[in-house]
Amino acid sequence: MRASSRSMSTPITSASHFRLGLFSSNCSGGLAVTKIPERWSASWEDNLAMAKLADEVGIDFVLPIARLIGYGGETNFHESVLEPIPWATAIVAATKRLTAFATVHTAFNHPVVVAKQLATIDAMAPGRVGLNVVAGWNQPEYEAMGVDLPTAHDARYAYAQEWFDAVATLWSREGRYDLPGEYFDLRGVESSPKPAAGRVPILNAGSSPQGKAFAARNADFVFTIVAGPEQGASVVAEVTAAGRALGRSPGVLTPTHVVCRSTHAEAEEYLRYYAEENADWAAVDNLMRLQGMHAQSFSPEMLATFRGRFAAGHGTCPIIGTPDEVADEIEKFATAGFGGITMSFVDYTGELEHFAAEVMPRLEKKGLRPAPA
Repeated sequence: MRASSRSMSTPITSASHFRLGLFSSNCSGGLAVTKIPERWSASWEDNLAMAKLADEVGIDFVLPIARLIGYGGETNFHESVLEPIPWATAIVAATKRLTAFATVHTAFNHPVVVAKQLATIDAMAPGRVGLNVVAGWNQPEYEAMGVDLPTAHDARYAYAQEWFDAVATLWSREGRYDLPGEYFDLRGVESSPKPAAGRVPILNAGSSPQGKAFAARNADFVFTIVAGPEQGASVVAEVTAAGRALGRSPGVLTPTHVVCRSTHAEAEEYLRYYAEENADWAAVDNLMRLQGMHAQSFSPEMLATFRGRFAAGHGTCPIIGTPDEVADEIEKFATAGFGGITMSFVDYTGELEHFAAEVMPRLEKKGLRPAPA
């Protein structure tokens, strides 16, 4: 069932600058596992305001999380989540240049339906919708959906590969045909319309060996967790070599959480306020327990030392400080070979406005970002 996985030219794939994205704004709390009353609501009104601002200031893409049940604790972190496919549809309809990825769990979404959904969104905004393929890891969600979680990590990715091959074939092959396989036996299937560029941009969160291999084989962007830019340089080299061996050149992205203030002391004070004094530690521990049991995005060593990072930003890399310090830290990721980062904020609109005014010009001076059009 294998279909071509060649990259096609879209705004996000053809960009030559260091890419900046926003991650998890569709989820209550964003990535901050905090009890502060002003934590991110993830309402559609707030997401719409964020998307319009991101479009205006030059953010390249927005990436949602697909979540079906919360993580418990006092806040039931990620209790309220806007479903990614309709969310992405509305985002691209309300913006002019922003790319919106739709995060899709292969275990819970049929490939024929997803191929049609994403091609339909692409018809509305050619090249500006992407697909983030998730092979699955969160056992309580599998139980909620009445689906068994394969205990072998390899089995999840074998299923995801056949799922993705079906989607890619539906986007590229004309007419009506059969697609037999181990997990799907599709008979007399056809799919139209098709994405304008042949397929939509593909992202995959590959941090385990199986995940990195899947992403190198199929994705335009490998989205991987690292401890920091220095350690990340070896990860970039590994993914780049794996892609090159397959005749591909996927970019590598990594998630971060940002606190930018006028002084370093102010940034550290705000971090303490939301991620220490007001952390939802029960939700943090539940999240870390699930990550350790069923996911391989974080190594055991990372899980043992990252409790504070999980409270501040779901275990992602911290970028904390003044506009100069934030710009310098982002530059380190570019120097390490990353093609871009995602960012999360406690307040995606208010803090993004400050970031755009203070940090973006510094990134332009460093040659990481284009000058405003």
